[in-house]
Amino acid sequence: MSDSEAAGTALITGASAGIGAALAREFARHGHDLVLVARREDRLESLAADLERHGVTAHVVAMDLAADDAPDQLWATLEDRGISVQTLVNNVGVGTHGPFAESDPDAERRQLQLNVSVLVELTRRFLDDRDAGQVLNVGSVAGFVPGAYMAGYYASKAYVNSFSQALAAEHRDSALDVTVLCPGPTETEFQERAGMGDSAVGRTLCYTPERVARAGYRGLQRGDPVVVPGLAMTVLVGLLSFVPRPLQRWGSRLVNGNR
Repeated sequence: MSDSEAAGTALITGASAGIGAALAREFARHGHDLVLVARREDRLESLAADLERHGVTAHVVAMDLAADDAPDQLWATLEDRGISVQTLVNNVGVGTHGPFAESDPDAERRQLQLNVSVLVELTRRFLDDRDAGQVLNVGSVAGFVPGAYMAGYYASKAYVNSFSQALAAEHRDSALDVTVLCPGPTETEFQERAGMGDSAVGRTLCYTPERVARAGYRGLQRGDPVVVPGLAMTVLVGLLSFVPRPLQRWGSRLVNGNR
């Protein structure tokens, strides 16, 4: 049996950039074959070629996961290609920034679809009749507090954080591990794509995608239900449980509001 067969195949959504690409490199470095899923086929093909230098196989599936029936189409593609997945990494996600009352309804709908609905559907598909395997969901430190000016995004990550921890509890006594990776500000395209040019987020503390990916992979292999990369963010999350909600709301206005 090859090292990649022993490690198993990991499916990573949103793999074309940022944390998703870093996670793909981390899994490849540890001998996992990959299924890379995202919209931008050229980026996926380039990443796949780079990953295969580790002696693994990287499959490319270019698709928009926000499209109707995308999770079903993805699973059908895997079945058609005869690909068996042992690890599911739900990383795809987007964010919106600004007053909710002025937001684009289509953007809010897409955010909810990608951040929550696709994650839930793919996880349900993956867990069906399965008694072993791994699920790594990418949540956020943002999911531990209410987020003014990013109301929909923070709420979607609160769902991911809670949902993942509940699944971890349900499968505690099985060979199936569920971990939620909760990064703080990270050096990716996310802030620009979310329109956060005037936000204070990430100005004083920002982690690299590679550091986040390493922490997520290690935590998944240990079977940790929750992984918060970085000591500063870990301390912050611990302190948040003692911060009154009104103060949390005020803080999010300060952090996410225009400066």
